[in-house]
Amino acid sequence: MTTTRLTRYDRSMLRLMNDRRGQAWYATAARRRLAVAAHVTLTVAIGALMTHFFLAEGEPLWPVAAMAVLLLPWMVATGIINNATRGLLELREHVLDERQSAERSRVLARAHRMTTLLLAATAVALLITGGVDGNAPKAYAAPLLIAVLVVHWVMPLWVAGLRAEDEPTDDEMLEALEAGAPGR
Repeated sequence: MTTTRLTRYDRSMLRLMNDRRGQAWYATAARRRLAVAAHVTLTVAIGALMTHFFLAEGEPLWPVAAMAVLLLPWMVATGIINNATRGLLELREHVLDERQSAERSRVLARAHRMTTLLLAATAVALLITGGVDGNAPKAYAAPLLIAVLVVHWVMPLWVAGLRAEDEPTDDEMLEALEAGAPGR
């Protein structure tokens, strides 16, 4: 951590992101992968409902109600991933230690590469579809690009959740301390 003075917001977020009461939700790699998979699934479902709402004839309200229902588990999954990463993407840079800052840079770089490939694939798919149909698929261009933008927004969270490591057990910490003790 740097010597920059922490604000009340920084201290509050640091306390929130290091709260271990929900640790059982993300204690293992399998649970973290499940949280990321649930988040991806919920994000896709909400996006599909949003697309249906905007492309449907008339004004069906059921997609809005379904989105509202899915939003709560989406927020819970977001919180689980944020706690698993100890707020890697939510805390401000000056609050992170050197290891966390380096990990944040790696996560953002990997997420950027993945979304760049996704954007390129989307552009190619739209161009191919437009070439086959003889015109650009205007009705689907905006929802598809919005979907890619959402993925671009949440990809760092997904990558961080998948890269998070298990917390050391008490036995492992004790062994590490004993191994580093002088005279042993």
